[in-house]
Amino acid sequence: MKSLQVKEIRGLIQGELISGSELWYVRNAIYYKRHELTTRNTLMFVSRSDSINWQEIDNKGPSLVITDKPKEEMKGAMSNTTVIKVKSLVQAYWGFMDYYRKLFHIPVVAITGTCGKTTTKEMIKHILSEDRNVHASISSKNEPRQSLPYLVGINDRTEAAVFELGLGNSGNIKHQCMIYQPTIGIITNIGVHHLDGCGNLEGYIKAKSEIVDGVSKDGTLIINADDINTKKVSLRNFKGKIIYFGSSQKSDFRASDVKFTNKGMSFSFHFSNKTFKAFISGYGEHQVYNALAALAAIHVMGMDLEDAIPRLATFQNMTRHLEFSNGIGGSTIIDDTWTNNPTSVEAALNVLDTIGVDKNVILVLGDINRLGNFEKKYHAEIGSLVAKRDIHSLITIGSKAEEIARKAIEDGTKANVHIFKDIQGVMKVLQPKLDSQAILLIKGPMSSRSMIDFANSLKKE
Repeated sequence: MKSLQVKEIRGLIQGELISGSELWYVRNAIYYKRHELTTRNTLMFVSRSDSINWQEIDNKGPSLVITDKPKEEMKGAMSNTTVIKVKSLVQAYWGFMDYYRKLFHIPVVAITGTCGKTTTKEMIKHILSEDRNVHASISSKNEPRQSLPYLVGINDRTEAAVFELGLGNSGNIKHQCMIYQPTIGIITNIGVHHLDGCGNLEGYIKAKSEIVDGVSKDGTLIINADDINTKKVSLRNFKGKIIYFGSSQKSDFRASDVKFTNKGMSFSFHFSNKTFKAFISGYGEHQVYNALAALAAIHVMGMDLEDAIPRLATFQNMTRHLEFSNGIGGSTIIDDTWTNNPTSVEAALNVLDTIGVDKNVILVLGDINRLGNFEKKYHAEIGSLVAKRDIHSLITIGSKAEEIARKAIEDGTKANVHIFKDIQGVMKVLQPKLDSQAILLIKGPMSSRSMIDFANSLKKE
């Protein structure tokens, strides 16, 4: 965080100094109770409903408490704590974040999409980091509540920032964009997820569309030209520049001649009447789309594509993202337990269509969560996708995933189907099937520690 004097902050939020000094500098900011207090010189927003542990705050002092609590509740403040009272904590909170963001005139990328957010973010970071100081969200920790700590992670040394936007409910992306004020927005794709928070697919698309209004007026929106649901996003009121990526002729950043190669995808990349040869680690056409989105963002930030493409080729595919490993009995294990939704399942099956030719393909599929009232519908659709393919064995784990098995059987799958409520007993069924001809894909929800551990147990150390 860029250091700010308490006196400057008090003037900004028009607060009243209740106790303590205002002549020291803040170097971190949190929302009390939502974020852990770990360092000294921390500003914390404290709501009326929060009980305050004054001793804890003082131990990490000097500390700054900004609150709209009644004055009598602030008498517990100790010598190492400065307290500022404001009329409205909400106004003070947003006023501070808007002020802080506007201190920095740097490119800020915000990424949303059903799949590919984390990978695209990491590609952008990887390409830029060779010669720029890049600040980015951590892994797939993209919840809206993380936005304040991420924002103040920007400092005077930061030359670019890249954040992925989490969506659990309508309004989440709008909220995060108000904090980050992105100059570049990316929609990787829009599939099906979080229907419990958005009501239905239309509500989910509308929630994803919030990024359109969230990008700065003179900013750039980078979107998937080939994605059916993304085409439903209204761009009518967007005043900035729009860049399309994909394989269709409409795409400004276009891929052709896409091929599976050793440990990744090779493709021809077309932009502005120029053609480049490119490579990205990790299997699947979806990985090429992630790369196109990343290259588009890099180009907007002013990097020469001839410099960016070689850096892209050194990017390492992420852990548990269709991660290939040698498995028990000489088998091949594909660990895709990072996330689980209908879009990512279909992408994984598409990879198997190529990689699994002449192999005994085994699917281990877990529950897909957050589909609201549409759980049965989308699990059944996956069952139909499985039934169309040459699958040796289908194993489902969980009560929701059972619908995948039921529908696959109904649609006439030739696979040997096994249904389990949990991981217990699965290895006994799998062990005889794992040999040099077997290729096993395991997908389950990120929240399932048991499936992640089980995937690891299948790999040969």
